[in-house]
Amino acid sequence: MTLNPRVDFAFKKLFGSEENKSLLKAFVNAVLPAEDQVASLELKNPYTLKRFQREKVSIFDIKAIDQRGRRFNIEMQITDQLDYEKRALHCWSNLYAEQINQGAGYNRLEKTIGIHILNFNLLDEPDYHNVYKVLNMNSKKPAFEDLQLHTIELKKFNQDMDHLTTALDRWVVFLQRAGEFKKGKVPKQLKAEPEIGHAIQVLNTLYLSDEEREIYENRQLWLLDEEEALRTAEIRGIMKGEARGYEKGSVVGLEQGRSEGYEDKLEIAKKLRAKGFSRDDIIEITGLSGNSIAT
Repeated sequence: MTLNPRVDFAFKKLFGSEENKSLLKAFVNAVLPAEDQVASLELKNPYTLKRFQREKVSIFDIKAIDQRGRRFNIEMQITDQLDYEKRALHCWSNLYAEQINQGAGYNRLEKTIGIHILNFNLLDEPDYHNVYKVLNMNSKKPAFEDLQLHTIELKKFNQDMDHLTTALDRWVVFLQRAGEFKKGKVPKQLKAEPEIGHAIQVLNTLYLSDEEREIYENRQLWLLDEEEALRTAEIRGIMKGEARGYEKGSVVGLEQGRSEGYEDKLEIAKKLRAKGFSRDDIIEITGLSGNSIAT
């Protein structure tokens, strides 16, 4: 069984283990610009089964510190969450504040960088990788430079294999399609990043204990349940919109209700498209015609 690295448990075991620190370093460097490259990383919460048993859910993020003292929080999030932007800032602020104890000087605080890999669309931006910093709204000059957040929205990435241009492009393809790649058979388009070959080998030979396998499979099942719950909620929204119309009890009310139901369907179709659902899936879920759905 080849693990799916988009499942947060598998992502942590792959990138957050001491024996695979080189993978994390390569991935982080693919995210950061040339002037911020990392020479070495120390894991602050490395994965071990014992640590997982003790810390449970908190184990899924990866905390690290580089040779310059900068802190990193790397997280794979596969399901959408309300107020995720607030969650990202909360994670950043906790890691930033953890650097000093009571009475210590603020000079001890180092730059802290959050990297959030998202298997859903969060932001109203066309690019799949976005970087957020603090700047002066008038001069556009950066300030308070210890804050830096990266979002990587996997569903926005649509480059084909023959048009990959950056290291991050190649890592995103690995995250999206890891199950297709076999040990020793790295696609030529990914060979520019040697650590991707290493990651494919690790995934194809990664050993899970019986307990770890159960954790992984339960996590997969939970994530599938979450996606199904989203579909169900959307469908029920459609049904409620139609029901409101039929309850009007008159021809005018019926027509108005049909209109409201149709508008509800269009709104749900828009949300489904934003979340990465295919055109065919949206037609099946909403019952709309293909002409009603924007391409």
